[in-house]
Amino acid sequence: MESAIEARLVNPSFGDPGVYVKFGARGRALLFDLGDSPGLGARDLLRVSHVFVSHTHVDHFIGFDRLVRTCADRSGTVRLFGPSGFVTKVERRLGSYTWDRRSRDGNGLVLGVTEIDETGRTASAEFAARSGFARTDVPAGRVEDGVITDDAAFRVRCVTLEHRTPCLGFALEEKARARVRADALDRLGLEAGAWLVDAKEAVVSGAADDAPVLATVRGPAGPRPTRVPFGDIKDAFEMLPGRKISYVTDIVFNEANLARVESIARDLDILFIECVFLEADARHAARKQHLTARQAGVIARAVRARQVVPFHFSARYTGREAELRAELERSWRAT
Repeated sequence: MESAIEARLVNPSFGDPGVYVKFGARGRALLFDLGDSPGLGARDLLRVSHVFVSHTHVDHFIGFDRLVRTCADRSGTVRLFGPSGFVTKVERRLGSYTWDRRSRDGNGLVLGVTEIDETGRTASAEFAARSGFARTDVPAGRVEDGVITDDAAFRVRCVTLEHRTPCLGFALEEKARARVRADALDRLGLEAGAWLVDAKEAVVSGAADDAPVLATVRGPAGPRPTRVPFGDIKDAFEMLPGRKISYVTDIVFNEANLARVESIARDLDILFIECVFLEADARHAARKQHLTARQAGVIARAVRARQVVPFHFSARYTGREAELRAELERSWRAT
């Protein structure tokens, strides 16, 4: 299904975990996990508005420094979410650097950091570049139905999973969106242009027919920006359902974890899931509290994923990637 978002692995399957989700219309992006990210350029990182960190093992969080270094001079807020203890770990990471060369004037970068515990309680703090990233606590809260972010374009839910240390799994829901009907655009005498971004938002928000909308209208003197009633142009758009994507990594395979994943991730368009070991090494996987390819396929089947993207392959299988993928595929497709 056509979508306004593009989701991809940050690294090849043997590299550090991470998924980059880009929203085309507004030019911003989300990150799931912050491992080493040579595949992301500065422009990619400057798009990031939200980061969702499963846990702070080094292969999931070492990229935090590069994100801050890249974005430190930009204005605006980057919001980060992680498990219990996350705020203090961010504070200590920022505190390990000297920020005397950063301007104390203007707005600058702000990191809004939130941690979520197993009961849904949250603790949050802000770290502003203008104060040398000093910590400012903000009121605690609680998430409802697992929802940690509810944006105009998307919603993100999380659940705490078992990996010896608390580890968050995430589900991203793209909200319903509008698509331009080129034939109707032509029939209504409208020209395509940047105005369509705002018009699509009016469609999604259910704007009243008499609400004024700026559109590029053809006329005797050529196309020109004109304010028109929304009702005059709404037939140029159609509504499409959003996609649902889930990110699951670093968990032991047990009934509790499976039930928790299912609670936020059902009927998925894409499941990004770790696929660390082969089933022949299931006992070792259990000791390490990671999934085998077969177990990843069981989860994919349980949540009714239409597409599965495996990652986090163990280096012990270098040269045997096809075996991991084949085992996952057999398990996922089993009846």
